[in-house]
Amino acid sequence: MDAFFAAVEQAAKPSLRGKPVIVGGLGGRGVVSTASYEARKFGVHSAMPMAQARRLCPNAAFLAGRFEAYRYVSDIVMGLLRELSPLVQPLSLDEAFVDLEAGPYGPVLAEADHETGERLVLALAEDLRADILRLTGLTGSVGAAGSKLMAKIASEQAKPDGLVLVEPGQERAVLGPMPVRALPGIGPATEQVLRRAGLTTVADLAEAGEAELVQLLGRAHGAGVHQMATGLDERPVVADQDAKSVSVEDTYEVDLADRERVLREVEALAARCVRRLRAAGRSGRTVVLKVRRFDFSTLTRSETLGGPTDDEAVITATARRLAEQVDITGGVRLLGVGVAQLADYTQEDLFAQALREEAAEHAEEQPEAEEAEEEPDAVRVRRWLPGQDVRHAEFGPGWVQGSGVGRVTVRFETPWSEPGRVRTFAVDDPALEPSRPLPLRRGADADAGEGDGEGD
Repeated sequence: MDAFFAAVEQAAKPSLRGKPVIVGGLGGRGVVSTASYEARKFGVHSAMPMAQARRLCPNAAFLAGRFEAYRYVSDIVMGLLRELSPLVQPLSLDEAFVDLEAGPYGPVLAEADHETGERLVLALAEDLRADILRLTGLTGSVGAAGSKLMAKIASEQAKPDGLVLVEPGQERAVLGPMPVRALPGIGPATEQVLRRAGLTTVADLAEAGEAELVQLLGRAHGAGVHQMATGLDERPVVADQDAKSVSVEDTYEVDLADRERVLREVEALAARCVRRLRAAGRSGRTVVLKVRRFDFSTLTRSETLGGPTDDEAVITATARRLAEQVDITGGVRLLGVGVAQLADYTQEDLFAQALREEAAEHAEEQPEAEEAEEEPDAVRVRRWLPGQDVRHAEFGPGWVQGSGVGRVTVRFETPWSEPGRVRTFAVDDPALEPSRPLPLRRGADADAGEGDGEGD
């Protein structure tokens, strides 16, 4: 998909169409997840620090991610791909490999001559792009080739909103002029090693030979790089690759130096991790804690349990115990909690039962006076994020443009309306509630925008 997150936002918000849109972390240490093509003209790109993106394109719309909306559109696109073949290997929400030979057109492709087969592949790709546009209003780019490596490279060449086919036998001609970084697995460090050896293009790598690349990069990496440089890639398309772990992490605008604050953050991360784990219908045996300190050094700590679990009390207690063992002197920049060694079942966990009983006893012992001191719901200030879906009792659906100093600004429009009006409310206005995303096409899941108030 083309500039996927930003494209979804532009499709959902008529007032942003044709304008630069940047999606990502909005804090001081946030990074760009996706920039629209309008923003890319100013030099903004994915993984760029958000502060730099604001300097390059100060007039862009800077929005927090709406992953429920992106997942909804992704499911539509992946469904179209699975109509072409049961072998669909998603790489992310917006990208996937498809093995056409394993699908209903496989027998025709196997029997067709070169020219007929090429026409059929192009026709299938064009139909796919048309269906994506019809159902989502978004554009996608397709690369067609005889291997995953070349299909990926062709799809990059096709962007935006295009189609590129690399014919079998043309792999080296296409790859040759490209910089070495075009090959997967070659990052900045490997690039520098190759550059010092005078190897700057993929053609250079192919001509260098496997022996020289093994000497420079090691046996496994060097052999793999040489194979890719010559256009060879025999990796199969693997449907629904099994996740090895589930994890969440947060980077903090200000380094955390207080132990209790770190523990509270770990508990919150563990709860989010458990929600993802349960959504995937999985459990796990190993709890992993990730800590990046003020000096950017990163450490991980893990503990393997007696059996797989998805119990929040167990995972939280384990993550907290790991965090208590970590030296946080100087401050913590990032925290993460994950669960590995996944399984499709959960064993009865006596430790979990004991934790729940202990928590229940503790709750009963709390004096009633403490309950009275709790802040009433009516005065709790909700946090409104730019881009967030909302619904107002009088004005209907809209999205948050910004908030601050006790006020929140909302633009009232829908994916199928004209650009809407902007209104400002108090952040605690009871008539304003968070909402679920609206579908990008009128009539699709007509009640999708009816929120239950969750998500604030």
